[in-house]
Amino acid sequence: MRKLRNLTAVLVGAVAVAGSAYWFAVRPWWQDWGTDPAEANRPLPGDDVVPGAPVGDTRAITIAAPPSAVWPWLMQMGFGRAGWYSYDMIDMKGASADRIQADIPPLAVGDIVPTHPGGGFEVKVVEPEHALVLYIDTALVRSQADAARAGATEASPANIAATGALMGAAQPTEFAASWAFVLEPLGDEATRLIERFRVRFDGGDQPWTKFTLPFMGFGVFVMVRRQLLGIKERVERSQARPHSRSGSAA
Repeated sequence: MRKLRNLTAVLVGAVAVAGSAYWFAVRPWWQDWGTDPAEANRPLPGDDVVPGAPVGDTRAITIAAPPSAVWPWLMQMGFGRAGWYSYDMIDMKGASADRIQADIPPLAVGDIVPTHPGGGFEVKVVEPEHALVLYIDTALVRSQADAARAGATEASPANIAATGALMGAAQPTEFAASWAFVLEPLGDEATRLIERFRVRFDGGDQPWTKFTLPFMGFGVFVMVRRQLLGIKERVERSQARPHSRSGSAA
């Protein structure tokens, strides 16, 4: 019995240490990856799209090209468009494009940036060569799901359906979220790409969500980090070769 009590104390202590390490070291690292304190805390375009959002993650990366060279890569993002430049086996059918696609129209306010065949984020802000802000909430997800059930859209690929099911199980049912991509020039030949994700949950919490939400947040970070690196790689590579255009990616 004494050994059991000692083992229990050790396990409780280990969990407490691990929890503290996550909260004070790991969590701040992925929530503000690549940023300096000024970038992480200052207002950005799109902050007003989800007022009062208690959760906000900001990430950033420097790209060796002007904003005019980065902007077209943002304008063609999306499933069935040029992709997300992240881990394609999770969020794409096929591979993300490595060139600017001539046949993909640029985004405008009110457009849907697809995450799957049946829907995705709504475009809320377009400031050319400066800011793209996307939005999604419970009502939009439900209306898109209703259209899909009515047979108005094709079925999602298995990998994306699995990802969507996992995300849905991990989060509360009522939510609103904004996703901003902001370009700021650094001199004439470099750009700071700042990404910010803000989300507000409006009730409907399940008992397990306080445990699952941090895992979901870390999963979003993993995908976004790869996305920022993917954009940087593509932009800088395109700057080093003659400009050319090709067909659309699935």
